[in-house]
Amino acid sequence: MSTSGTHGPVVVAIDGPAGSGKSSVSKAAAVALEYAFLDTGAAYRSLTWLGLERGIELTDAAAVVELLQTFHYSTEVHGASTIVHVADGGGPPTDVTAAIREPRVTAEVSDIARIPEVRVALNEVFQRLILSTDRPGIVVEGRDITTVVAPDARVRILLTAAEDVRIARRSAELSPDAASTASQLRERDRRDAQVVDFLTAAPGVTTIDSTELDFGQTVQAVVDLVRTTS
Repeated sequence: MSTSGTHGPVVVAIDGPAGSGKSSVSKAAAVALEYAFLDTGAAYRSLTWLGLERGIELTDAAAVVELLQTFHYSTEVHGASTIVHVADGGGPPTDVTAAIREPRVTAEVSDIARIPEVRVALNEVFQRLILSTDRPGIVVEGRDITTVVAPDARVRILLTAAEDVRIARRSAELSPDAASTASQLRERDRRDAQVVDFLTAAPGVTTIDSTELDFGQTVQAVVDLVRTTS
């Protein structure tokens, strides 16, 4: 499925490791560009949250795939905020915006993301959402976005930063316990590295290293690249 934006929206695909600022930077860049925004990581987190709520063993591929059959994920963007809803079966949607950022979800989300059947199913959902946007462009962020979800996107970016910087950022975002956050981030990187290479830019992908950049500078770097490329 082509997501190049040649005859449709300009697609900006952004990859990167945990704590690199993918979500916040991508969202801000989308607002600046007046593009739509798709946080694919929130879908994996939402499915993880639902599995935890249902008491499912998240390493049981068959159980997670079965859960996926009744899983409904949606987002609403309000300015710089993204509201995430999950519905299970025919039940009403639940606002899980804050819940999916809890440490218990962060610690388990990689188990969900490593299941091939789940990745295939969610990738198909992401591709449909990309093509259905009514905006002139869409910023899509997550893991393996530039290589699997939207490999022919008009703009492909690997957003990264030094590990100590990523740990500091994630600690401030999720938990005051820096030691625990560092351990979780390293473990997530280790697990995810078994599925996808998210630290090396694929051919045609531009690397933006935000180690020495503040938030505004990182957003501007993304916006400038999009405007220059598209």
